[in-house]
Amino acid sequence: MVDGWEWDDSLFLGAAPYYRRGRLPYAPGLAELLAEALLLDGRGRLIDVGCGPGTLALELVCLFDEVVGVDPDRGMIAEAERQAARGPGHGRIRWVRARAEELPAGLGTFTVATFGQSFHWMDRDAVAAKVRDMLRPGGALVHISDLKTERLSVDGLPYPAVPYAGIEDLTRRYLGPVRRAGRGVLLHGTPGDEAAVLTRAGFTGPGRYVVSGGQALERTCDDIAAWVFSMSSSAPHLFGERLGEFTADLDRLLCEHSALGRFSERQPSTEIFIWHTPV
Repeated sequence: MVDGWEWDDSLFLGAAPYYRRGRLPYAPGLAELLAEALLLDGRGRLIDVGCGPGTLALELVCLFDEVVGVDPDRGMIAEAERQAARGPGHGRIRWVRARAEELPAGLGTFTVATFGQSFHWMDRDAVAAKVRDMLRPGGALVHISDLKTERLSVDGLPYPAVPYAGIEDLTRRYLGPVRRAGRGVLLHGTPGDEAAVLTRAGFTGPGRYVVSGGQALERTCDDIAAWVFSMSSSAPHLFGERLGEFTADLDRLLCEHSALGRFSERQPSTEIFIWHTPV
């Protein structure tokens, strides 16, 4: 767990309706890369741990007989159920409201486990050990995130860049200088070095893959506001009675940077680490 911080059920309270619109998608080609790297043939079972509103699980459902998405947030599970009902494969996917620390939760064994930018919120050593025991021999744990080291320019694109620095300053004016997270704060951010955790748990690897991004994206003011409210550090409940005031200030900030209310952005690349259990 994060030093000096404890998880609570308000971490993403109210964020679920904003998540799919606000968060940028994974780079195109993610499912195809995983199918090739893991020799997936439409059989087997996937567990997506910390599934949020189902972004990753829904993208990968075509690669498995069954997909199980697990998340502790009631709103996220409800949003995942709504999204699944609209798309193909909904008969092969189910959603379980539970913390990763509560696994195995009677869910059985799996071929693949995925963590899409969720592992850092968990008791990682405990969860890694639990997931290892839920995977079949030779099964894979897949850690997926945006590629953090790349710098993407909007030069040559039609609209201004998203004013992320200004949004951060505005959020700090309302919520304070230390990053909020549920009912607590993150004095030193979330932990890294997943490799050490997974090695301790007995996984071997990893194999590293990158799905290239860089595609031009157009974002509206509403998209950017949704991104703000999809974040744990600026979830709607954190603003309390000042939520309306913050929303108005955010709208003014965005209008100052783009009179047309349009912004340009580039699709981040997706970084993938694949770990295996012993055969």
